[in-house]
Amino acid sequence: MTKSKDDILSKLRKQSVPPVELPNLEAPELKQRWIQYPDPTAQFTEVLSGVGGICLEVKDVAEATQKLAEMPAFTDAKKVCSQISECGNPNVSIPEITDPHDFEDIDFAILPGEFAVAENGAVWITNDGGPARVLYFLAQHVALLVPASAVINNMAEAYERLAFAENSFGTFMSGPSKTADIEQSLVIGAHGARSLIVFLVEDAFQTN
Repeated sequence: MTKSKDDILSKLRKQSVPPVELPNLEAPELKQRWIQYPDPTAQFTEVLSGVGGICLEVKDVAEATQKLAEMPAFTDAKKVCSQISECGNPNVSIPEITDPHDFEDIDFAILPGEFAVAENGAVWITNDGGPARVLYFLAQHVALLVPASAVINNMAEAYERLAFAENSFGTFMSGPSKTADIEQSLVIGAHGARSLIVFLVEDAFQTN
């Protein structure tokens, strides 16, 4: 070790910060500080739009299908699959596919989301349908259907909803895939879906 490096490390060791106990996140006075929104749905819509996604409020699955029929990404799709009952007129049967690699050429996937987070425009997905969970990432375009009543304010509230009684799949998804670390040029769909539409559905819907 060189003398200069030894001197630097020695000075850093002398600048140690006294340890501080972690805060009690369950304390009422702390919980009151978590960010709240007067209209979580409007906030979620704005944030999702800011990261390249689209949020639409619909009455039911039929209206979601009608909105999809107005979108070129859906009408131009040659292979469509759906895990939402009676949504999207799919022409690929998900249960018949056992190898996740066979989903690599899906143009449009219609999938369920559990709840949406207004703070960061994210949707919690927990699709445990075997190989079908790769559809969230392999499909060219993705539409998520989320109960309209399941839009929460912040990630603190989101973590309170999560349960891990056993090993399972789950992740937060926000906006289409993107990267800007190559030549400082923003590329949409670099690592996943090229577009993301979130339907906030007022009426209850069934998954396949």
